[in-house]
Amino acid sequence: MHVHPDIKIAVDTGYQGLQKIHARTFIPKKRRKKHPLSKEDKKKNSELAKERVLVENVIGMIKRFKIISDRYRNRRKRFALRFNILAGLYNYELNS
Repeated sequence: MHVHPDIKIAVDTGYQGLQKIHARTFIPKKRRKKHPLSKEDKKKNSELAKERVLVENVIGMIKRFKIISDRYRNRRKRFALRFNILAGLYNYELNS
């Protein structure tokens, strides 16, 4: 994975090993059975979730067009074109 070191990455708990590769990776803290989260940890997790929800909504919208969620069976050359068209439609919908 090649990400510029200045870029902040906010992910969910499924990407726990990413912190070893990229220093600016932010992962929510998990509670353990006998160690509940402190108020500070809950606040940090909430702030991280507020940032991530925007990205998750965009991914969900693109999945509605089935270009990401299903197997792409058309020409590979046109995948980028079609994906960019869908992204443009989504951006147009946001601005209207």
